Amino acid sequence: MNLINQTIFSSATFAYDIPLKRHEIYNVCMNQPMKIISDGIWTPENGAIPSESAFTVLELQIVTIFVVTQGFHFILKRLGIPYFVSQVMAGFLLGPSIPTGPFEKYKKMLFPFGSPDILNTLTGLGYSFYLFINSVQMDLSLITKTGKKGWVIAVSSYGISIFVGFIMLIFFLPTWQELLNEDVSSVLPVVIISQSGCSFAVISSLLNDLGILNSELGRLALSIAFITDLAGGIGAGFGADFLKSLNLDFSIRLTNMVAFFIYLIFAPLLGRPAMRWVVKNTPEGKPVSKTYIYAIVVLFLGLGFFAGYFNQPFLVGAVILGLAVPEGPPLGSEFVSQLELFSNWFLTSIFVTCSTMKVDLKQCDSLSFVMVICFFVIMVYLIKLVVCMGICRYCKMPFTDGFCLALILSCKGVVDICSYVLVYDTMSQNKGTIAVTIISVLLMGTTSRLGVKALYDPSRKYAGYQKRNIMTLKNNHELRVVACIHKPFHMNHIKNMLQLCSPAPENTLVADIVHVMELVGRSNPIFIAHKLQHKVGSSHNYSGELIVAFDLFERDYAGFATANTYTAISPTTLMHEDVCYLALDKNAALIVLPFHVKWGGDGSIESEDSNIRALNSKVLERAPCSIGILVNRGNCGFSSKSYKVAMIFLGGPDDREALCLAKRFLKNPENQLFVYRLLAHDHNISDWEHMIDNEELREVRGAYFKLENVTYEERTVEDASETTCFIKDIANKFDFIVVGRRNGVKTSQTFGLENWTEYSELGVVGDLLASPDMETRASILVVQQQQSSLCHDE
Repeated sequence: MNLINQTIFSSATFAYDIPLKRHEIYNVCMNQPMKIISDGIWTPENGAIPSESAFTVLELQIVTIFVVTQGFHFILKRLGIPYFVSQVMAGFLLGPSIPTGPFEKYKKMLFPFGSPDILNTLTGLGYSFYLFINSVQMDLSLITKTGKKGWVIAVSSYGISIFVGFIMLIFFLPTWQELLNEDVSSVLPVVIISQSGCSFAVISSLLNDLGILNSELGRLALSIAFITDLAGGIGAGFGADFLKSLNLDFSIRLTNMVAFFIYLIFAPLLGRPAMRWVVKNTPEGKPVSKTYIYAIVVLFLGLGFFAGYFNQPFLVGAVILGLAVPEGPPLGSEFVSQLELFSNWFLTSIFVTCSTMKVDLKQCDSLSFVMVICFFVIMVYLIKLVVCMGICRYCKMPFTDGFCLALILSCKGVVDICSYVLVYDTMSQNKGTIAVTIISVLLMGTTSRLGVKALYDPSRKYAGYQKRNIMTLKNNHELRVVACIHKPFHMNHIKNMLQLCSPAPENTLVADIVHVMELVGRSNPIFIAHKLQHKVGSSHNYSGELIVAFDLFERDYAGFATANTYTAISPTTLMHEDVCYLALDKNAALIVLPFHVKWGGDGSIESEDSNIRALNSKVLERAPCSIGILVNRGNCGFSSKSYKVAMIFLGGPDDREALCLAKRFLKNPENQLFVYRLLAHDHNISDWEHMIDNEELREVRGAYFKLENVTYEERTVEDASETTCFIKDIANKFDFIVVGRRNGVKTSQTFGLENWTEYSELGVVGDLLASPDMETRASILVVQQQQSSLCHDE
């Protein structure tokens, strides 16, 4: 029996088609009723043929698409090519574009005529949920919060591209008609408009993958993409309504346009208050009731169905209702957590492959046709590039940043591919056009990603030419500190640390406290300056306890200390950008980070947070100033305003920086500082580093005058075991212990301990003090001086 006939269709014979047109005629025969489920492999005769049952064929198709896609991605990801390219290549291989030789008969058996309709219906529903989730994560307030520069770039790059494109189309209309050999009114306008826009979901995904979502360039690109996508979506909706109604009476056409306008306005206008009522009736910290979730999903399906009454696609309901859902927790984040995995990474991935299976690259056999389409595609991209770079240059943006912004806004991806194929399904495009535009998406999606990755480095702004550390501060100069808070219990630890800095008239303190939170249920990051009431991206009330706590701290030290509170909401992999940028902007000398381990009241480890540890490691790598990691061993607060502080000094830049910080604690005469210098038995007194250490220790050694609240002690240690014994002896005698990180420094005092270090971010001595075997309740501050690779002598 012929393999192609061992399917749910007994025959599907191609009759004829019209060149470059969408109309094809097939003679199809199929068995009725259709067999849904296979009889099983143990059933005799035809029961063992899986291709004769619809559900089995569907399962085989999904598995095959997944395997082929992952095979392409396994190779292409090593070249830095995005995942959607693998999905498209799988579609080309499983479709008619790439001949498979002897495997062609198996491909036809797996995807017989008509069977992709079932797969498209299932995955198309998943794609509608994908658009719904992306709309949920959009923040409508970006419309009012986007600056003039963003508006000008968005309107100019989109509008000028369309305007110039139509000018070229109209002036050379006879030429295009002759080269295309068909009516250009159904081809070129759609190409010009579709290539001029950009998708917010695609841009957001690109920025997130490149790790620049919360950079200055990333925030600007998101705002521009949102405006362009919103304007393009509304324009496409009215355009589709108009084109589909051309053969109808003017009154019906007008009715459809008005119905779409009412639908566009009233769905969010009525839906938004209802969604906010759901949020209001959800207890704080609790998930949204499943009843509300199901009701919104049913409403989403109903709106999609209703859109068909005025010639709009089902997907319109998903986008409009998604925009009505408040972004972020609890409602927006609940939809993302419930639907993202299944719709985004499973059904939408298969939908992209199914969509590109309809494309036949072999239909691009007319060179003149391909050249005309390519001309308009390239022209639109070049206009967008020139306009965007010109405006950025006028706004005094660096040339590289302007070029990267233009590349980002030119990026195409999943949404664009699916949109082009949906337009193709409505008979608005022919096979040759859709093939060329899909190839353009692959090229722009890949080159934009690789170009921005190669040219834009967000960390370069931290490599300043100014030294930002405590050592370079003058004696009575104010100390600027950026403190990072993740959990509520971190507030007491940070307050104790700031209190220890002894704010006084001759020792003023400026503390910028940033509450970092994970970005969930939204696309655009948020940064809120609470004191200035300057909110970027949200109107929600965040960090209420933080604001109250540090307002009280500022009141306690009125005139001597200033506390500014911020909330930064971004992906966990990008939180370090917010912390480092704030430190750079505020000209801070020190960043204080909480340690990722939480100790219980009995001194045992209660919990660990890998995200906090990853953030600390990234800040240590690229911070524009010195850093202190604050380890709290269970002492949640001090009983008085006087502290016993120990400084363990082994030598080197980090220890000198830690010593300078410890000296500032002495501004409060009630504080007591004990400086322990551990000298190696083989130390060289003529060594340059040793001489610099001596100079820094002069004041605490009493070289100028004796400080009553300072005790200085020198000890010569033979090896690491003596160092360990000494630290164990003093560990439980103090409220606070300050050490330098000294990462990578090997000396006889600590030789061998490096091999047993569990927390490399704390250095050898800090790791020893943070070890569960060390009996201490003291808070430990591990200091790293601003990295020499990031600064130069002034």
